[in-house]
Amino acid sequence: MADVTKEQVLETLKTVRGPDLEHDIVELGMVSDVFISDGKVYFSITVPADRAKELEPMRLAAERVIKEMPGVKGALVTLTADKKAAAAPAARPNPPHGHAGHDHQHDHAGHAHAPQQPPRAGKIGVPGIGAIIAVASGKGGVGKSTTAVNLALGLLANGLRVGILDADIYGPSMPRLLKISGRPTQIDGRIINPMENYGLKVMSMGFLVDEETAMIWRGPMVQSALLQMLREVAWGELDVLVVDMPPGTGDAQLTMAQQVPLAGAVIVSTPQDLALIDARKGLNMFRKVEVPVLGIVENMSYFIAPDTGTRYDIFGHGGARKEAERIGVPFLGEVPLTMNIRETSDAGTPLVASEPNGVVAGIYRGIATKVWEQIAGQSQRPAPTIVFE
Repeated sequence: MADVTKEQVLETLKTVRGPDLEHDIVELGMVSDVFISDGKVYFSITVPADRAKELEPMRLAAERVIKEMPGVKGALVTLTADKKAAAAPAARPNPPHGHAGHDHQHDHAGHAHAPQQPPRAGKIGVPGIGAIIAVASGKGGVGKSTTAVNLALGLLANGLRVGILDADIYGPSMPRLLKISGRPTQIDGRIINPMENYGLKVMSMGFLVDEETAMIWRGPMVQSALLQMLREVAWGELDVLVVDMPPGTGDAQLTMAQQVPLAGAVIVSTPQDLALIDARKGLNMFRKVEVPVLGIVENMSYFIAPDTGTRYDIFGHGGARKEAERIGVPFLGEVPLTMNIRETSDAGTPLVASEPNGVVAGIYRGIATKVWEQIAGQSQRPAPTIVFE
């Protein structure tokens, strides 16, 4: 049987009526780039953010007609918020100028005591998730994913319900860092159950494609895949979802920053000035899209000799702290470079889980505490009660 083509998919989608009920969704320009892999069809439909709920039947209809096509094994269709359409209600008095910390009570959808404010244009929260935080870096090689995993485990150790989303489509590292293999199960052929280890709920592209598969995806496909991993996963009730962002400031980062109601971002840097210049790029990107920067973590801050435990500042220690003070963002902490962190990362036994009472685990827990204090402070929410299940 011949493979399904994009053209056939678009032709079939012309049978689905748009919100105006007169024209079809293809004619209205609502369909994103269509990605077909192994008989599965992926695309998103762009809708005004404030109408996402009522347009769910349209999404279902699109998914249904594609699934019925001969040669199609499955379809994943998401609704994407349209920033232009959502930006229409400009009559809101006094738009917040520069108050990035002002406007994200909507991040806490599902918490009755969070003030009911309209979401910032174009951002639809994820039901059941209290706050979504991004862990980002201006460039690769600074230990961002290791930091993200140990931060998530630190939040968990502090009594929160935590998930981690690996948003690095091209180089997903969560399967290795958390020692999880296998494929996730699906509910009704649609919603994906997250994988789990060390008490964290985890989702990564690495569970869905083989490590050897070279991912050559264009921007819209990446956007669609990210939003699916965020919205089409049965996360359940979480206090925090930590998103491990790809390094740099490209398409995927902007998608997350613009489409997802992030409660804030944590920037990971190394002490060298060069890395700090890159960290600034990350900071500026989040500021532009009004995502509060929760602070900077200085990773590989100083070296601890494995034999003697002596500390050596071989990288000109303290650069990130100075930079944080200079630009007025919190300094969250400094993580040493030890063989232990690298070895436990490679082995999939992160330090906060494998040596919870060690010095480094204490540093990560301290960073987690500072991060959570800021998020909780933003929405004036009471601290979570610790429940042992």
